[in-house]
Amino acid sequence: MTMETNESDKHELADFRNLVYLAWKHLRLPDPTPIQYDISSWIQHGPRRMLIMGYRGVGKSWLTSVFACHQLLMNPNLNVLVISASKTRADDFSTFTLRLIEEMPELQHLKPHDDQRSSKIAFDVGPAMASHAPSCRSLGATSAITGSRADLLIADDIENLGNSMTSGQRDKMSELIKEYDAVLKPNGRIIFLGTPQVDSGSIYSVLPARGYEPRIWPARYPSPATAATKYEGKLAPYITEQLTESRTGTPTDPDRFDSDDLAEREASFGRAGFALQFMLDTSLTDELRFPLRLEDLSVMDLDAELGPEKVIRATSPELALEELPNVGFKGDRWYRPMKVQGDMVPYQGCVMAIDPAGKGRDECSWAVVKMINSQLFLVDSGGLQAGYVDSTLQHLAEVAKRNKTQYIIIESNFGGGMATKLLMPWLRKIYPCTVEEVTHTKTKEFRMADVLEPLVNQGKLIVDRKLIENDYRSTQDKPGEDSNKYQLWYQYTRLSRDRGCLKYDDRLDSLAMACQYWVDQMARDVDDAMEERQTELWHRDLERFREQPNVFNGFKRQSEPSWINVG
Repeated sequence: MTMETNESDKHELADFRNLVYLAWKHLRLPDPTPIQYDISSWIQHGPRRMLIMGYRGVGKSWLTSVFACHQLLMNPNLNVLVISASKTRADDFSTFTLRLIEEMPELQHLKPHDDQRSSKIAFDVGPAMASHAPSCRSLGATSAITGSRADLLIADDIENLGNSMTSGQRDKMSELIKEYDAVLKPNGRIIFLGTPQVDSGSIYSVLPARGYEPRIWPARYPSPATAATKYEGKLAPYITEQLTESRTGTPTDPDRFDSDDLAEREASFGRAGFALQFMLDTSLTDELRFPLRLEDLSVMDLDAELGPEKVIRATSPELALEELPNVGFKGDRWYRPMKVQGDMVPYQGCVMAIDPAGKGRDECSWAVVKMINSQLFLVDSGGLQAGYVDSTLQHLAEVAKRNKTQYIIIESNFGGGMATKLLMPWLRKIYPCTVEEVTHTKTKEFRMADVLEPLVNQGKLIVDRKLIENDYRSTQDKPGEDSNKYQLWYQYTRLSRDRGCLKYDDRLDSLAMACQYWVDQMARDVDDAMEERQTELWHRDLERFREQPNVFNGFKRQSEPSWINVG
């Protein structure tokens, strides 16, 4: 069968859903699900500028690739431009599209002729007239698109952790996508496909304000109340029409992902990650729910021996450190101090906190915090993912030595104190130091927030500039989806009081433990000072009574009080 000669078949395939069905059969996939048909219908009949936000694995890219074939089938002279986060990803899209054309009987007449372009980067369809622009072309998100022309521009998952981890990267991507309108032909269409990869400042969050109509297909039915308050009218009508209290929490596409499968994915991704990538719900990661911000910290180059007597924090624009890696929320920035007062003096103490971890994906982490005049200075932090091996234990001892640590605290909840027993021989060999184990009973998220929030709100935590750069670099060799989640400052800015809000929290937990030590110490110092002051006042009154036994605190006494021992 050729579509050039069988007009009745071509008429049937005018409905894009019919071509989706044939493509799924050709690929030996189960029949398309109702949600996949619903997405297909909206792709074909939706507005000229649309944003499709479906849960991970719904098949957005495959559907849109088949749609590119459909549009070229209906009009071979169209130009399709595919843009993805990476050039490889975009090439995979166009390669898949070309293979469908070459393999599906309904599309084979579109195969490029010998004198036409036929690579995975750019190809023509057979019936297309000569044109500068290929029938289908693929580009990376940061590629130059000047000179390109498109009737259909498909932006397929242009946001990933590699180009949206920092505030600067997100701002750059936001500007790049403005260029898409410049290459669009009159009456052309732009289709964004995406799943949010970041908590705040996602490029997908700015598209509605630029005229794009979003539509969301989550993996589970939200409650009617949640749909009204969190999705703001963006849910697909197919979803909203079926919302009931009894359906709340059940799969929207059970033939694809059933309840058990989604439960396993939620356990793996964590609550916030699952909400972001499967429920398309960014409200759980709304920046207003997170108490810790980078702007509350002061960043400066810290000396190993001496620190400033007083650091004055400010957030004036001229103090912003834009060059530092920034994994915070949109609008959050690093700042250097406005002023440093007094002399450079020796640190009054140094504590190192260790959060041990066994083998697996958790880290054995540490944080070293020094103190001057109730100001805390974070001078060292990191994590190693190797369990209790000798190299990790040796490294911890060397960190303690390098920072001249006076006191080490280790969380004993894990392993029943095993970490301390294994570390002690290395400390005796490299750097003898006092070690104490601590046990925590309070919910971790509350404990960390309760310690850190008051400190940073008062501007009492100062961070070594080098530590920020090292923290960012230290996770670049970890798996792409998780690399930023191991970073201290990612954990810091994403901490909430919701249980399980962080997939990994080891580095932040170490920082909180070290700060807790100094908070407790400062509290004891205040209590001691108050007690000393009360004792001093009592002795002062006693001396006055001895000197003037008939007058005490301004009142004339008739006789010696029986309750004072003057002997």
